Amino acid sequence: MDATSKPTCHIVRPNHAYDGKQGLSYFAGIAAETVGAKGICMHLLTIPPGVRAKAHLHEAHETAIYVLSGEAHTWYGDELEHHVIVHAGELFYIPAGVPHLPANLSSTPCTAIIARTDPNEQESVVLLPELDALVPA
Repeated sequence: MDATSKPTCHIVRPNHAYDGKQGLSYFAGIAAETVGAKGICMHLLTIPPGVRAKAHLHEAHETAIYVLSGEAHTWYGDELEHHVIVHAGELFYIPAGVPHLPANLSSTPCTAIIARTDPNEQESVVLLPELDALVPA
């Protein structure tokens, strides 16, 4: 979006996916790249059965997740020492700078809406490969 153009409303149809640094495929959604967002991004994510992300954090941006279907296991903390299971209909908040690693350990897909306070979606993603081995494959 051109910086001199007047802001307007947009419809985004999530009909194409892209691979995120975290090792998962996201459907294109609301972001600086798609609609010129200035302070938020929102995407649809489906984690196939048996798939997990890479350990990572978002440097200065908060994340809010709403699970539409299925369930996601998430390990979080400096050494991924905490574990939660987020079920369909539940919301999950991840503060800025908190290492985490989500996974779908079930036999059905997990679909969620993810919103972050980073309009550039992948800009603040920091991979933490030294933490990947802390969560069993």
